[in-house]
Amino acid sequence: MWASERAFSLPLWASVLVAAGAGAVLDAGFPDRDWWFLAPVGVALMLLALLGRNLATGLLVGLVAGLSFWLIHIYWITLYLGLVPWFALGGLESLFFAVGLGLTAVVLRHGPRVWPSIWGRLGVVPVIVAGLWTAREAISAVWPYGGFAWGRVALSQSESPFGPLVAWVGLSGLSFIMVWLSALAVQLLREPELKRRLRTGTAVGAVALVLAVPAWPTIPSGEVRLAAVQGNADAGLFAEYSPGQILQDHVSATLPLIGQKIDFVVWPENASDIDPARSEAAAQVLDYVSTEMDAPLITGTITKPGDTFYNSSLLWEAGRGAVDVYDKVHPVPFAEYMPDRAFWRPFAPELIDLIGRDYGIGTRDNTFDINGILAGIAICFDIADDQLVHEMIDDKAQIILAQTNNADFGHTDESVQQLAIARLRAIETGRTVVNISTVGSSAIITPDGHTQDSLPTFTAGAMVQTVPLSDIITPAMVAGRGIEWFVSGLGLAGLALCFGAAGGQRRRLARTASRTQR
Repeated sequence: MWASERAFSLPLWASVLVAAGAGAVLDAGFPDRDWWFLAPVGVALMLLALLGRNLATGLLVGLVAGLSFWLIHIYWITLYLGLVPWFALGGLESLFFAVGLGLTAVVLRHGPRVWPSIWGRLGVVPVIVAGLWTAREAISAVWPYGGFAWGRVALSQSESPFGPLVAWVGLSGLSFIMVWLSALAVQLLREPELKRRLRTGTAVGAVALVLAVPAWPTIPSGEVRLAAVQGNADAGLFAEYSPGQILQDHVSATLPLIGQKIDFVVWPENASDIDPARSEAAAQVLDYVSTEMDAPLITGTITKPGDTFYNSSLLWEAGRGAVDVYDKVHPVPFAEYMPDRAFWRPFAPELIDLIGRDYGIGTRDNTFDINGILAGIAICFDIADDQLVHEMIDDKAQIILAQTNNADFGHTDESVQQLAIARLRAIETGRTVVNISTVGSSAIITPDGHTQDSLPTFTAGAMVQTVPLSDIITPAMVAGRGIEWFVSGLGLAGLALCFGAAGGQRRRLARTASRTQR
């Protein structure tokens, strides 16, 4: 074992305790607390708990850290589905955490032997650690069943000084940078031969270097005046309401705006609980709103064009009906549809049967042309999907309309966590993001990440604002998923070298033991 590794390694029981505390610290860096500076501290504590660990004990430490983080971070799911789905999802994500940190333990243990110089240990090992963390986030965001793109370290930085970096490197790149800073700090602690001033100076210099990157300039190409309406409708999955009540709530919140000059009106996901394509009465209501507002209306509803239900967003014009439709491409598994229902049902039949209607997977593009204004459409968790965001920007969207229904999650952290993602998407894409919910958190975020307007939660109201349009392409959008692939590849390549070193060490020990026995 490397000498400084012995100096900083903890007994296994202490590592487990530190890991348990680290998960809670990491969660505190996210909304609602939003103490963003604690996120890298939480990561650093996890890495400290891994020092001196091998793969097996690293897996244990990682599992404890993952359970601590995830079971706090997504506790809001219990309000919607109860304890079993909460623990199932938290447990699955914790398994990803366990594998990621278990492999990281191998890098921390053998990396200093692979790169034995001081600058190799400081310059390479933290990069490999950050690359592995990013790879774990990337995989869990897309697999299985489309993944769960929540809890990424980058999402804790929506209102931090590091947030503007997302326009340069994207969400995966920002996660990489934050973990790299944490890993560098831990590695500096493992270098007792370095003078304290040099260690402190290196850490401060790394942070200063990152913060010196200027914000990407936001240059508007035009503007649009819009109304975003929050109906404060009880639109939860298990809510009891009379048909048409949610639609009426949004009409009532829109009527006070009649007479104002507006280019379009946007309602949230599920704002019309009756499909206007299958109900003449609902269609007449939407025609009335569009006529009186003298503007197109974008609304969420559940459509059924054939035998399949879709979670859809409609671009509605009076007298013409739905002139464009976006059907949600990635419905949420175990919520909006039940994957492999026959396999999972025996484990929890009552819970599985709660999902009585499976939504189909949409195939349409996620951009609307609203009288010459190109708007990217994101329905609920779509805003967390990197690929869908890149697709709308590739289709030249000038603004992003993020329609969501947070009624199932009450006053929990879910809605503010989602709003944080929307804020980072605004900076990352250089676009205004209108995050409009049935009950909140609703806000208009400008391309520089500032809140132009917002609404109190569980209060009916509307945001009427003139907002900038943009057609600039940020470096993050140019690079696409390339940054994620690159830094993940660095982590996996470094891991392979560390496994090689570990194998070589085992062979040397075996030969030594053999000679000793002879």
